[in-house]
Formats: sequence, structure tokens, C-alpha cells
Amino acid sequence: MVSVQRRLRKTRSGRVASLAMDGAAQTDLLTLADIRSAAELGSSVVIRTSLERSSTFSRLCEREIWLKAEHLQRAGSFKIRGAMNALAAIEDPSAGVVAASQGNHAQGVALAAATLGIGATVFMPKSAPIPKIQATTDYGAEIRLSGSNLGEAVDAAQAFSAETGARFVHPYDDLHIVAGQGTLGIEIAEDLPTAGTIVIPTGGGGLLAGVATAVKAISPTTRIVGVEAAATATYVASRAAGTPTPVPHRYTVADGIAVSRPSDLVFRHVQAYVDDIVTVDDPQMTRAVALLLERAKYLVEPAGAAGLAAVLDGLIPEGDGPTVVVLSGGNIDLLLLDRVLRHGLEAAGRFGSFRVRVPDVPGQLARLTNTVAELGANVVQVEHRREGIGLPFAFTEITISVETRGPEQMASIVKTLSEFDLEVLA
Repeated sequence: MVSVQRRLRKTRSGRVASLAMDGAAQTDLLTLADIRSAAELGSSVVIRTSLERSSTFSRLCEREIWLKAEHLQRAGSFKIRGAMNALAAIEDPSAGVVAASQGNHAQGVALAAATLGIGATVFMPKSAPIPKIQATTDYGAEIRLSGSNLGEAVDAAQAFSAETGARFVHPYDDLHIVAGQGTLGIEIAEDLPTAGTIVIPTGGGGLLAGVATAVKAISPTTRIVGVEAAATATYVASRAAGTPTPVPHRYTVADGIAVSRPSDLVFRHVQAYVDDIVTVDDPQMTRAVALLLERAKYLVEPAGAAGLAAVLDGLIPEGDGPTVVVLSGGNIDLLLLDRVLRHGLEAAGRFGSFRVRVPDVPGQLARLTNTVAELGANVVQVEHRREGIGLPFAFTEITISVETRGPEQMASIVKTLSEFDLEVLA
């Protein structure tokens, strides 16, 4: 740690001149030199994550797919890249730093602060996953829970900064953050110069803006595509309006990219360098999470799998060259994992539940389960209800959950149950 701090002190003064923290300087776009400088500063902490061709996903997507395994980065996501660069730029860190995050930015700032010997306070929404809160605490940051979403946590963090003098480290609206995230783009351009398209999960847009800036400077013909959660597609709305446009905050399983406030700074870079932005919904993302775990043995959070979800569903045209999909984070709450995987398997036609009403006479339950078994599906749960609101007299309601080989088998079960003298409710 001492050697890292000494090295940063030697380079800090030169960097501040080119990337000043004041608002006036932030009207300019980043340069490749800024991003290369960030790569040099973070090299002692940031891991150069692997970029590997996936034969499985190449077959499923019917194109050449490479996976950038950024979920294996220090602190579990790309956020350490920007955090190291932003904290290294602070000339007087004696008042500490403060940040706001759903979890990944929190861990990145906490790890960077611990590495550089800077005190850190992190505001997180009250709904933040417990494992992300604990991991941030373990890196040495003080946690304060505030607000019901990221926007409210940001407001609280900025108020704390004004009160205490701690440097506010924004999760994406900061040139140093964007430059640090852009180092991922340099790695892709160097490791796979033939890349035709790079697909990037997008929330606040710092990763998208940084990677786009770096890659377009090195390989102008490479297409850059951002992927937002459909519930909070702020940059899609902003591009349509031609100006940064907030969107209502809606719940999504992809909490890591659930950002409803656009950034002027990021928007300028997106407009300058990003070719397209598309959206994916929760079922598409959870399906991608399940496939990554099953086929690639990668545990990726729903937000981190947004890019792969878009490619799997044919939302991104094939370019001239391989498609690189960035897996941006792997910090998934294990208590949530079972629900996410079950949701993803259901979206993939691998799991389903049905409610049927049958006459309340002996043999109906066996008749139903035997029918499902004869179709080759596996019954995993059965619930039997003989009375209750809305249930006709002398009828029984049976809820049955099944595992199947895929959507064709699921469709066969639905068709067969419908042909029986049974009422399929769902």
C-alpha cells in the first residue's frame, strides 16, 4: 500500500492539470491519453480481466461471441477502475471521501480508499442488498443507509459532503470516474483488435462512455452498443429527446443499472461515441444469468448480464468482426440467487407452474401428475387446495410446478392439459 501511495503522489500533480475537478473543466470530452493515464495509475490494483471466446454462446447467438469477465475484477465489478482514478486525483484527501451506491460503486470506492489510506463514508439506499453492505464495510468504509433509491442516497451523500468537506465521488458524473472505467476499453482493443461490436451494460453510463471513448480512438469502426434495463432507460429517452432526460424510477431485478437520472457529462460522450442503445427486461436478464451459470460457470448479477441478454434475444445486429460482451459485475445477493435463477429458467421455458381445477373425486391428483410425467417433465412441487374464496363447490384446485427440457416441452404440457377435462388457470 505504501508503494502505491508514493507512486500516486509522484503522478498526481500532472494529472490534475489535464482533468481538473471543477465543473468548468468538465465540459470537455476525455481523450485517450486521459484513459491511458488512468490505466497506469490503477495498474497496481486493477486486474486485467480475461477476454475469452465462448463456443457455447457463439452457437446460441449464431455469431462469434467473446466474454469480457469483468465480474472477476477486484471487488466484483468494473467500479474499482474509476474509483482508483478518482481518489488518486484528490490533492488533499484529509477530509475523506463520500459516495453513494447500490453496492458496486460502494465497494470500489471503499477498496480504493483503503488502498490509498483515505477515510470513506458510503451512503446506500435502505433496500441495498445485505451482502453488498457487508462487503463495503469489510473494506473499511462507514455505511449510512438513506433513502429508498439511489437518487435519494446521492442527495444524502452530497449533503454530507457540503457539511463535512469530504470529497463527493459520484458513481458516474465525474471525468476521473469515466476515464478509469475506460481502461476496460483499452484492454479489449488490445486483446481483440478485430472486435466488430462491443456490448456494454449501462446504468449511469460511466462504463459505456469511458469504453466508447477509448475504443473509438483506437478502432473507429468498432460499434459500441449500450444496454439499459427497460424499467429505467434514461439514456434511450435522452437520445430520443436530444438532451439529458430523467425517467421515473421503477423496480427492476437489475438494481446495479437502475439509474433514472442522466448525466450531462456522460450524455456528451454517449452522443459523440456510442452507436446505439437498446433495452432488455427482467426475464431476458435472469435468463442470461441462468445460462451463464449453467454453460460458462460464471456467476454474474442481472445487471452485469444485460449485454448478453440483448445479444441472446437478437437485439443487436452482427457487425464486421466478433462481438464482445462485457460481463460488468458479479456481486449478486445469494439470498436472491434462487429467485433469480428460477425466474430465468421460467423465462427460458425450463420451469413453469400451472393451476388447474378438477372435480373433487379420488384419482384426480394422480391423473394430473401421471400426465405430466408421461410427457417427460419432472414434477418439483404440488399444492392441493379443497376450499377457499372463489373455488367452486365440489372442485379442487391443484398448483403444480414442473421442470422441462425447454419451451417446446412446456408448450406440449400446456396443450395436453388444455385437451384434458381440466381448467388451466395459469
